[in-house]
This record gives sequence, C-alpha cells and structure tokens, in this order.
Amino acid sequence: MLKPRPTPTRELVNLDGLWRFTLDTVAGSHPWSGPLETSLEVAVPASYNDLFTDSAIRDHVGWVWYQRQVRVPRGWTGERIMLRVDAATHEGRVYVNDTLVAEHVGGYTPFEADITGLVRPGQEFRLTIGVGNELTNVTIPPGTITVTEDGGRRQTYLHDFYNYAGLARSVWLYSLPPVHVTDVTVVTSLDGTVEYAVETSEPAPVRVRVVDATGAEIAAADGASGTVRVENAVLWRPGAAYLYDLVVEVPDQDIYPQPFGVRTVEVKGTQVLINGEPFYFTGFGKHEDSPVRGKGHDNAYLVHDFQLMDWIGANSFRTSHYPYAEEVLEFADRHGIVVIDETAAVGLNLSIEAGLTGAAKRPTFSPETLNDETQEAHAQAIRELIARDKNHPSVVMWCIANEPSSNEEGAREYFEPLVELTRKLDPTRPVCYATVMFATYDNDLIADLFDVVCLNRYYGWYVATGDLATAETYLEADLRGWAQKYGKPIMMTEYGADTMPGVHSVWDIPWTEEYQAACLAMHHRVFDRIDALVGEHVWNFADFQTTGAIHRIDGNKKGVFTRERRPKAAAHALRARWTSLGDRKPSK
Repeated sequence: MLKPRPTPTRELVNLDGLWRFTLDTVAGSHPWSGPLETSLEVAVPASYNDLFTDSAIRDHVGWVWYQRQVRVPRGWTGERIMLRVDAATHEGRVYVNDTLVAEHVGGYTPFEADITGLVRPGQEFRLTIGVGNELTNVTIPPGTITVTEDGGRRQTYLHDFYNYAGLARSVWLYSLPPVHVTDVTVVTSLDGTVEYAVETSEPAPVRVRVVDATGAEIAAADGASGTVRVENAVLWRPGAAYLYDLVVEVPDQDIYPQPFGVRTVEVKGTQVLINGEPFYFTGFGKHEDSPVRGKGHDNAYLVHDFQLMDWIGANSFRTSHYPYAEEVLEFADRHGIVVIDETAAVGLNLSIEAGLTGAAKRPTFSPETLNDETQEAHAQAIRELIARDKNHPSVVMWCIANEPSSNEEGAREYFEPLVELTRKLDPTRPVCYATVMFATYDNDLIADLFDVVCLNRYYGWYVATGDLATAETYLEADLRGWAQKYGKPIMMTEYGADTMPGVHSVWDIPWTEEYQAACLAMHHRVFDRIDALVGEHVWNFADFQTTGAIHRIDGNKKGVFTRERRPKAAAHALRARWTSLGDRKPSK
C-alpha cells in the first residue's frame, strides 16, 4: 500500500488533533448515526488508555468511538477522495456519516477507503471511527477474554507489554486523480540496475524517472515494469544513507515519487552481508512506548530516540513486537539505520501461560488454541507488512514471530507455510524469528526453515539470577550448540536485566545499575568468542509499560534508558563498546 504523499497530482489533509470520544458501554447501539453524546475529547495520534484518569477507560475491553467533522477541500472536484487510517489497534471500523466504508483487523498496519461517492468537495461530513482492542486465539497477537464474577470483561495476553489501544497513528484525507498509481515495487543491484514494477487503477501508459538527491534526472524508462540503470550509483550504506526517487508518471494523470536506496542484503555462510560486506548488528529491541501517549507516534520522541541511538553507537534495531509507524522507517532510511522489521505475532506460546498462571498446560497449536484461522491472520499480517515496507532500504530482514513455541508439536506445520509465503512475497531479504529460552538447539523444530538464528536469552536474569559466572558458562554452551548444529548466522535479539535507576551496589545484586552493566559485559565477552555471532540487540532501548505483576515495577525495567529517556549506567558502558565497533565484529 502506497503511503500518501503530496505531489502535483495529489493533495493531503491531516486529520490529527482532538476528536470526540466515548466507550461502547455508553455510546448506544449506533454511535455513528449522529453526533456522539459525550464531553470527552481524545488526542489523535495517541493510545487512549493513559490520557484519562478514569480506570474504566484505561481498562476497557471492547470498542471505543472517535468522531469529528471533516471538510473536503473544494478544489477536489473530479478527484477520487480517499480516507486512510495509519493504524487502529487492534480492529477498526470507519463510517462516513451513516455508511460503513472500511473494516480492518490488525493493529499496526494501514487501511483506507474510497469515499468519493459519499462526500462532496467544499462540504463537511461526519467521520466516526470505532476501535476494538479485543485479542482472542485467532488474532495476531493472540489473547483471551474472560468474564468476571461481577459481569465485567477481562483481557489477558502473553506478550510482556501493555495492550495500548486506539488511533495511535495519523488519519488522512487525500485526493487521487481518476487514473492513478496504486503500487510500486523497487529492487536494486550493486551495479546500479533498478528493477521496477508499477500497478495502476486501470490500464494506462507508464513512464518512470530516477532522480538523485540533487533533483537531477539520471535515468528513465517507459512501461509498467522493467529496468533502468543508474550509472555510478551511490549505495545506501549503514550510517551513510543515500536515497533516490523513482518518479512514476501516468502521463497527464498522476505523478508519484517512490524513494529507494541502492543496496543488497544476503546471508552467506555464517555472515549477513549488506552490499556484499559483513555487517555486525549493534542496537536494541525497542517499543513504541512513551508516557501519556502510550504507543502514540510522536515526532519529538522519534528524533530524540534516534539521537540517543547515534550517541550510544547503535547501528540497528528490531521493531519489536509489531510494525512501527512508517515515519520511523522513513527516518531510518534517511539516516542509515538498519531495521529488522517484525510482525505482531508475539505470544504464540501457551507454555508461558502455564508458567505465569499455574494452569494446566494447553497445546499451543490445536483446533481449540492457535489454529488455521490464527495462521491465516498471521499470513495476512505478513502480507500487509511486506506490502507496506518492501521499498525501505533500511529494512534488511523480516522477523515473522517473537518467542513462539517452536519446540512444540505443530510448530512446523504452522510456520512452514508462513516462511514460504514470506519468501514468495519478497525473495530479496532474509527471514527470521526470535526464539524463546526454552526452545533449544536440541528441541527446536523450525530453525532450519529460516536464514538467521535469532536468540532471546536471559542468562544472569531469569536463569542463574545473580550468578554471572554460571550464566557465562550456560550462555557460551548455548551459542556454540546452535552454531554447531545449524551453521547459520546467529544473532542475539534479546538479552539484559531489569534495573531500577538509582539503585547501586558494590556486589552483583540484581536490579542495580552495576549489575545490568556487568550482565551485559558478560554477554559481550561470550559474543566475542563466537565466530557465527553477527549481532547484539539489548533488551530494551528504554523502560516500557506492561500489565501489573509482582515482577514488574511500573513496567519492564530492562531499558538502558528510563522511560523518560535518561541513561542508566549500562548506557555509558554500551557506548564505550559500540562506538569502538562500528559495523564490524571485534577481532579475537
């Protein structure tokens, strides 16, 4: 799906701001049929949960309703008029006046509707958007809803971050010419060859031009698909981004510029190569999470987070555990930050449920738990992720799940078709998943399907807590076991320790700043001894909100920055290591 852009043939109206807001429990049966009877206003973009002091809103399970008046620009006569929602977490319904125009399931990818026949240029219409936050065994991510003794509804889930909901990204009104570009795909080679494919709303002639960063046209071709050659191409490199535009034209109808970078990525032996050169990942698993806004996109946080990553020497991050806002990837494209792009398939592991609740263990993959319908929802999440992000040079790998029960019967039957789908949709990027701790090199059932072995491990925290000497022994044996069995690149996608800022000790005491730094240093000693290891992503960039639990003190505290982005001692230790590494692994 193409991101709306202002061009000589397209115009955008941003609908962010304050909207009327209410819960389904007080909205009546048809809240879209007239003005919402509410005094509440809500910010867009933002998760709604932390904006209000009423716990009934924060803990609500079900639908909420947003509404505002929208005026269509009067100059849009004769144009197609589109409405786009960048994300509605986890399900959205859009009404124009009394008419349902769009429905979408999946909380982190965009959807849109053609509303041309329902509105008129120069006039207003009532826009109502319903957002549902319910997670079940057939959603991605999954969850469970139970009814309490007092008749209330309670949502539980197996991912360790708060289930923020609402319109956390922008809403747009935009215009299109009657005949327009609907999709663009760009694939590049190091010799400057640019393969392209263009789709249009109806058959029409197409012309493409490659424009460099100065605005100069350097190549052109006719036809809806083909190749153009960029002579002496400037490569998009980690830390040294360079972007071209593929300007797509439907003559006398539409113009759409698609940014792209000339770069390649491949797995060769136990290395990940970017532009044919070995790349060593340093950085983080992150979250879209900040005080008050929840998962609401915020450009100020975007800039500051990337500044902190630059300060600490990070060259990459994973979009754990869902696709991030497109603005994040565009920023990474412009600044040469490498991205592992992840679906929202987190919590596909009922062993965790048994461990947390003490309930009898249920099979993760079965007709009653994660089933064919879940798998299809997962497949659709993969389709939408790749359709949205395929042209971003910063994205070098697809991660299709985090910590699934990959050691459990049924895992291979569930994942093998999804891996095949991912490769079919994009054969140019490696595919991975992040393994949970109790999926080992001895019992994992799916690692051979993937290109890179990605490990989430917490030695020194959940295992051998406070005993870093034992943790070091366990970690090295684990990594060497994976390396010997699979002969693939290995990446540490999560490691770390919860840390309360300001808590100190001269001994190895968990939760202290010194222990977090020592725990990371232990991991790094081991990493430097493992030839197949190609990267280290600390969990987490910053502290983030979770559901309440006895092991969670106002959220997860594994961040090397606080939720307010203040550095802990480990941040300075990481800076010393990573600024000396660059993009290459340290030599032994």
